[in-house]
Amino acid sequence: MNLGNRHTPRRRGAPIRRRNLGLAIGAIALSLVLCTSATISGILWVVRAFTDRGDDIVQQVPAWAVDSAELTVAVSPVMAPVLQELAGRFNSLDYRTPDGKKMAVRLVTEVPEKMVQQALDFPPFQAMSPDSSLWLEQLEAEWARRYGDQNEDTTIPIGQRRISEQMRYAVSPVVIAAWESVARELGWPERPIGWQDIQRKATEDPNFKWNHPSTNNASGLLATLAEFYAGAGLTRGLTEEAATAEETLAYVQAVEATVRFYGEGEEVIVQRLAQEGRSFLDAFVGQEQVVIDWNRRQQGERLVAIYPAEGTLWTDHPLALLELGNKPHELSVTENQRLTFQAFAQFLRSQESQLALLAAGYRPADLSIPLDGPGSPFANTDAVDWRQPQTTLQMPPPSVVNVVRNVWYYTKRPTNVYLVVDTSGSMEGTKIARTREALAAFVQQIQGDRDRVGLIEFGTSTKNFIPLRVMDERNRRDLLQVIEQMEAFGGTALIDAVYDAVADLQAQGDESAINAVVVMTDGQENESYRRLADIEELLRRSGSRPPVIFTIAFGQDADERLLQELARIGQGQFRRADETDIQELYRIISTYF
Repeated sequence: MNLGNRHTPRRRGAPIRRRNLGLAIGAIALSLVLCTSATISGILWVVRAFTDRGDDIVQQVPAWAVDSAELTVAVSPVMAPVLQELAGRFNSLDYRTPDGKKMAVRLVTEVPEKMVQQALDFPPFQAMSPDSSLWLEQLEAEWARRYGDQNEDTTIPIGQRRISEQMRYAVSPVVIAAWESVARELGWPERPIGWQDIQRKATEDPNFKWNHPSTNNASGLLATLAEFYAGAGLTRGLTEEAATAEETLAYVQAVEATVRFYGEGEEVIVQRLAQEGRSFLDAFVGQEQVVIDWNRRQQGERLVAIYPAEGTLWTDHPLALLELGNKPHELSVTENQRLTFQAFAQFLRSQESQLALLAAGYRPADLSIPLDGPGSPFANTDAVDWRQPQTTLQMPPPSVVNVVRNVWYYTKRPTNVYLVVDTSGSMEGTKIARTREALAAFVQQIQGDRDRVGLIEFGTSTKNFIPLRVMDERNRRDLLQVIEQMEAFGGTALIDAVYDAVADLQAQGDESAINAVVVMTDGQENESYRRLADIEELLRRSGSRPPVIFTIAFGQDADERLLQELARIGQGQFRRADETDIQELYRIISTYF
């Protein structure tokens, strides 16, 4: 690859020397470090910035050498293993920039929604590879909203884009992945299967369990768009009016009412399938590639890909270079990093890389590569069909996508969730402060007009019992006030608190909703009158859809064995957390509802 004669694009954004005096002082200090090693990257500048509230805060801003040729790329979890291997191959080729710097690509794994949030602020990466260009459109729309109408004193030009270059290197259609025996019960492979078939099966068979991720994930959002298309009776041209029509909403609500739960992307679903098998789920929404990868790695019953009869959308795995340097204190992407991006993009579109992506189960962006050729995972199998989908839906414009995301909260299956919170004496200090923030963020995430949240705060006994309430403006404000006033003292009556939450959900008898308990503790059970067996018996009496229990071990001293057992009998999940990630963990759990 000859890079010496390649045109070098000029950086956009204000040069460093034109920025304010405070930044100049920081640059002088930084230059002392760079004189020692001009290739250092990943340095953090500590700068003073202002929040939207006008608060003066100190932030750490990522920085890199002015001639750095190392490109940091944020990649979605589902693609990370494959792209990591390809990045390793690229790095081994020892490509050089015209000034002799070695080109290198470093990957960081991040969920796309968080990629977008970071890219709007001071991202620790210069490029991003989410699983869908939907996220790039969302990034550009939010960037334009924040900075697209600035006055003449700003350093951000009117209409400045956050993305400068992008390309696509692989695609995969969104499918319904099902165990082969389940797919045959639905009519596969003799006839096409659609969303109404899934709804009918789930309605007739109370033991049938299917899932699609929340709209915070590409496969979940693309599947939801497909449902809205089906409800509107369209395959292209979905408008805001069609998406919000009464018939469309009724159709989507009927399908969504049969979802067992929502949650994270397919990479997490596959992990639990490997652990629990058929008892976990009968079918789930994901990328076609997941089916291929599962059948290659796992023994036993196969997964098969069902291509929805009404049509589907595709994940398109873009690689995009950010346009940095247009905010105060933010460094520009270097000329060498741009060259590394261009070289890596070219490498990903090479035949070698495209064949590697095909071998991993993705459809290559290079359409000249046959999908049914020798050695292709699409050849000699009926678990996936390279000739499908027969109908590809048109991607709606960003404004329609936003409407669908907002309306989905009112059409999805409703939620009844109890937050069971340990505020014993060991939670004093930063733990209780971080817990208040995490709970408040969780409550803010609950948006549906049929979703209800309750709170049980416990120490030696129950301190606060807030029954389930719809999260309208008043109830949300009242619950947030209770959370803000929580104090740490007393012992740990964990089992009693969980029992009370499950008992109340059972008394509600609302099988139309997702019923769940999210319990967090940092210590050992030492005050309860009841036993774990009492909760297990209560769950047994809760019908075909008992409440799901999510447990969080906060810190090193939590009783993990008890929490793992609670999650097992409650068919939920056990997670670990500390002060640095407790808020993010509560946010993730909120996506299940």
